[in-house]
Amino acid sequence: MTLDELIGARLAIGIPGPEVTEEIVETFRVTGAQQLILFSWNVVSVEQCSRLLRQLEALLERKLLVLVDHEGGRIIRFREGVTRFPDALTVGSTQRPEEVERQGATEAEELKRLGVRVNLAPCADVLMPDADPVIGDRSYGADSDRVAEYTVARIRGLQSHGVAACAKHFPGLGAVQRDPHQTLPTIALDWAAMRATHLPPFEAAIRAGVAMIMSSHVCYPALGDPPDLPATFSPRLMRTLLREELGFDGVIVTDDLEMGALCAFGTMGELCARATEAGHDLLLICSGLSAAREAAKMLRRAYASGRLSQVELERSVERILTLRRRFLYNVS
Repeated sequence: MTLDELIGARLAIGIPGPEVTEEIVETFRVTGAQQLILFSWNVVSVEQCSRLLRQLEALLERKLLVLVDHEGGRIIRFREGVTRFPDALTVGSTQRPEEVERQGATEAEELKRLGVRVNLAPCADVLMPDADPVIGDRSYGADSDRVAEYTVARIRGLQSHGVAACAKHFPGLGAVQRDPHQTLPTIALDWAAMRATHLPPFEAAIRAGVAMIMSSHVCYPALGDPPDLPATFSPRLMRTLLREELGFDGVIVTDDLEMGALCAFGTMGELCARATEAGHDLLLICSGLSAAREAAKMLRRAYASGRLSQVELERSVERILTLRRRFLYNVS
């Protein structure tokens, strides 16, 4: 693969509407992006969504790995063609793990029919009292062991039926006091609290073979990083903790890099470079086509100059290609 192809393999981008436009096609061509994330503004009907994907892939002459946030409850992007399961908090208090595994299996079969092969779920966050409602009912609850059990059940249901799961938001967003979609929050918990409560669901997800883990745009200063450094840019959390200590060998994906939490950290290209330095494989840019083009341009410069390692680039891409082979092409 060329440098441009390797960079494109690391990009997951969103598009601004329900129809293919020349600007969308040109953005995918210029960036080489290999992944598409869908939102509610992209989906009018099952037929329209299928047509959108067919047209885009035909014009690009390549298969796209399609991602979606399909958590249940208030986080569902499709108006039709899917079962509307309750929110995770309701599920966690009213259902058994085997029912959650069946939910994952049903979701996988429905999402595959819509062309989706990655579900950016479940939330492995453990809900804490007085936290911001950004997580709220997206969590399976306040009991770490229960959250871990239900997280694993959902992962098994999804992945055993051909859709990659993504445990989020590492290392745990359940105690957040402000919404990172709007501003940069801080979680002041120390290592003892994180290891006792917030990390166990992610450890369980890793043991269950989860394909992907998403990080959080939150600062964790009591874990040893500077007070204004989000996990997104933390090698201590992404490389040392997640990769080395916990042994995760799947795809590490950022949360949306266009969120308000990161707006003070520079251009989209700089955000992508810093997230790469921290250890992320897949970079998520959810709506801005110009931001995606800026990211690809900056990454080319960063790899060409030696700021970013091409050896690590190839390792990241191999992890992504392994996921694509398994879930997009059904090659074990």
